[in-house]
Amino acid sequence: MNTANPQLEGLYLAIGAINSLLVSKGIVSHEEVEQALQAAEQTVLDDSKPLTVSQSHQKAVAFPIRILLLANEAAQRGESFDFEDLAREVGRRT
Repeated sequence: MNTANPQLEGLYLAIGAINSLLVSKGIVSHEEVEQALQAAEQTVLDDSKPLTVSQSHQKAVAFPIRILLLANEAAQRGESFDFEDLAREVGRRT
């Protein structure tokens, strides 16, 4: 097993928790978090730019953004989330 994977899983969950904290403090809304993440995802997947990396590379870069989008959705519904569930859902949606 690649030791970076658990570290990245922890990082995604930590960022998701920080996003939830920012929302709960009234600093940003779930919608603003979603808009920011969607803008980041569009930057990665922008078809108007010449493809300098493979599509699989683009999807790999978009993966953590999609994880955070799903974590934001779950938090907005008041649901808890774990990495496995989020990763599985990203796979179903792509």
